[in-house]
Amino acid sequence: MNRFVCIHGHFYQPPRENPWLDEVEVQDSAYPYHDWNERVTAECYARNAAARILDNNRRIIDIVNNYSKISFNFGPTLLSWMQDKDPEIYSAILEADRLSQRYFSGHGSAIAQVYNHMIMPLANSRDKRTQIIWGIKDFESRFKRKPEGMWLAETAVDLETLDLMAEQGIKFTILAPHQAKRTKQGDQDMLWRDVSVAKIDPRVPYLCHLPSGRNINVFFYDGPIAQGVAFEGLLNNGEQFARRLTDDYSAANSGAQVVNIATDGETYGHHHKFGDMALAYCLHYIENNQLARLTVYGEFLHKNPALNEVEIVENSSWSCIHGIERWRSDCGCSTGGQPGWNQKWRAPLRGALDWLRDQIGPLYEVQMAAFTKDPWGVREGYIDVILDRSEENIGRFLEKIAGRPVMDEEKIKVLKLLEMQTNAMLMYTSCGWFFNEISGLETVQILKYAARAIQLAQDVAGANLEEGFVSRMAEVVSNVPELIDGAHIYRTMVKPSVVDLLRVGAHYAMTSLFEQYAAQTNLYSYIVNSEQYDLKEAGRLKLAVGRAMVRSKDTWEQATVCFAVLHLGDHNFIGGVDYLKPEEFSKMRNLVTNAFLESDIPNVIGVIKDYFKYHNYSLWHLFKEEQQKILNQVLSSTMDDIETSFRQIYDHHYPLMQIKNEISLPLPRMLMTVVEFVLNRDISAVLESDDVDIKRFKQLIEEMKRWSFKRDQASFTFVASARISSLMKRLSDHPDNIHVMEKIIVILELLAQLSLDLDLWKAQNIFFAMARKIYPDIVPQAGTDELAGRWVKLFEHLGGILQVRVTLPILAGKS
Repeated sequence: MNRFVCIHGHFYQPPRENPWLDEVEVQDSAYPYHDWNERVTAECYARNAAARILDNNRRIIDIVNNYSKISFNFGPTLLSWMQDKDPEIYSAILEADRLSQRYFSGHGSAIAQVYNHMIMPLANSRDKRTQIIWGIKDFESRFKRKPEGMWLAETAVDLETLDLMAEQGIKFTILAPHQAKRTKQGDQDMLWRDVSVAKIDPRVPYLCHLPSGRNINVFFYDGPIAQGVAFEGLLNNGEQFARRLTDDYSAANSGAQVVNIATDGETYGHHHKFGDMALAYCLHYIENNQLARLTVYGEFLHKNPALNEVEIVENSSWSCIHGIERWRSDCGCSTGGQPGWNQKWRAPLRGALDWLRDQIGPLYEVQMAAFTKDPWGVREGYIDVILDRSEENIGRFLEKIAGRPVMDEEKIKVLKLLEMQTNAMLMYTSCGWFFNEISGLETVQILKYAARAIQLAQDVAGANLEEGFVSRMAEVVSNVPELIDGAHIYRTMVKPSVVDLLRVGAHYAMTSLFEQYAAQTNLYSYIVNSEQYDLKEAGRLKLAVGRAMVRSKDTWEQATVCFAVLHLGDHNFIGGVDYLKPEEFSKMRNLVTNAFLESDIPNVIGVIKDYFKYHNYSLWHLFKEEQQKILNQVLSSTMDDIETSFRQIYDHHYPLMQIKNEISLPLPRMLMTVVEFVLNRDISAVLESDDVDIKRFKQLIEEMKRWSFKRDQASFTFVASARISSLMKRLSDHPDNIHVMEKIIVILELLAQLSLDLDLWKAQNIFFAMARKIYPDIVPQAGTDELAGRWVKLFEHLGGILQVRVTLPILAGKS
């Protein structure tokens, strides 16, 4: 068969980690999830690792790993997050690449990506090279093989980038059809054909000759079909999707043709709900009906080498009709915003970051000269540390680059210089320019990377780059009048995130009032070793006094910090942290402790202010996660008081409210608020309990049906779905526990009365696995064993509720 189909998904999220903590902090806009990485993983990345194929009655007949049958790339920084936060899905993605090599003649479905989604034509040559090398090494570390292809951020391309990719052994990349300038057959030197208005035939690969004499293969995806998938509803029906892909071959070409498309991977589930299922059915339909042969780019290229040559349109991309202007000017491409908004901020933002990069570069070279003759080669190798931050690995890396034993202070300096360079690249992540306003989440994020680079430059070389950077940011005008400009945004939205060892100490001191720490504690990317700690309490008042060694896991910088923090109750903290001499600390400790024990609170405050002067801290200096946690703890008593009052109102006025409700008279809004609050709290409490009280749950369901009120839909659905998943996990671990199965069935039947949009994805996965591995072994016993018969009947009933077909198709798949 000469008809092939290749579907490519570009799966990517921008790096979201706080650059001082190496953790993604809570993002309220992603509610009910913790952050956007977690939300998009739940809606897309996980879904494609276990995509459903349905029968005509919309029951699940198979669950498949889409990644094993398509071409895909994942952003390295996203995979790094996923490896830590969702290892199950991370493993499924790696396994898909291994499986795909069986399907595609030894060629894997995964390809690499330039490291942090930098717009390569706008990068300098050094950054281009490092982005490519880091992307390749990250890929090799995860997929345990060399990548054949590499994805360019936004498919933004120039010849230098392609040349550097070819130099590193990359065989192909994927571009949009309008990025081709002209083509010719390989044996016709003078017969070039203009294809600059997306006229290129995307069904064959092309060879692009490069300035160095090297060459690289280029696939151009089918623009109209990709547009249909992303924006025109082609994912509404998997069969139609399959037919659109397989109706696009040229009758004039008797050779091998590959209809290929490329879109954001998030199209399949996040941007389009159930897009993962449409993709799964499309692949299933193509294979079952032999409409074409599924392939990946590496396999197709190996079997069908490029016969045609191409010249590309330099400085072009797939998401900006103006080339690459979306990342450096007010070209008109944006994601919308308010009337009158513009993106004139893009050019001065890039100018400010370019200035910062060009200040940092020479500084890096000078400071690294004491350790190596090849500072940029060292930076290229630093990906080995980013992938493994164990002390043993970092130690080997440091000794290797210096070629000699390295003193502790030198180790810290080298690591700071390399972290400075890392952040100087992360600050160019493309999403910082993609959207409509400089104060957006993504742009503030890249400014945090810039702030981290500035801080490290100050630490290692005493260079004050912040003043020059902020003065340039003043030229970056915000669309939001009250935010003024980039300088104001930097001061108000970026600077408060800056962390040093003292602030880590302050965080440790304040949170120690609410959490008992071990002698050695991990706080994000820091290790805290307690050397001395005293906690005193008097009613609502608490005083913590201590001394601890704080050490950065990233830079190995460390120092002993001394602290005293007083909690006056509620959100009122008065604390100080500084580097005190042992005798100073001892004197302060005695004075502040004695004053506290004598209930002389003004004196306690006075001692803290005297000894810590300019290093005073409060609740607002806590890291965001713990700040929210402590505020919730502080507010818990207030919430308890509110709940008590609401319950008294609810109980006292219930008969009257019931009468009004029964005769269809609307309740006053204030009373309805009480009903909403009490019932939402009660039903959430029941579902959050490890052992769901079915009798109470039934009562609450009836009560909720009685009242026409607004439920906390997102939170309630999230909690209910999580409880079903946990119960299914319990059943999977103990499949003979019929009581658990009965409980799941009852809860699902009760929840069905509320017309909730439950997320049963995890529960269905667990059930499907049990149907393959456990159900077939119990069915033969059902005829002679009463308990087995009851188990089978209940299991099939549960399958009906979960909409999973428990029949021969599943039994046939048992392995």
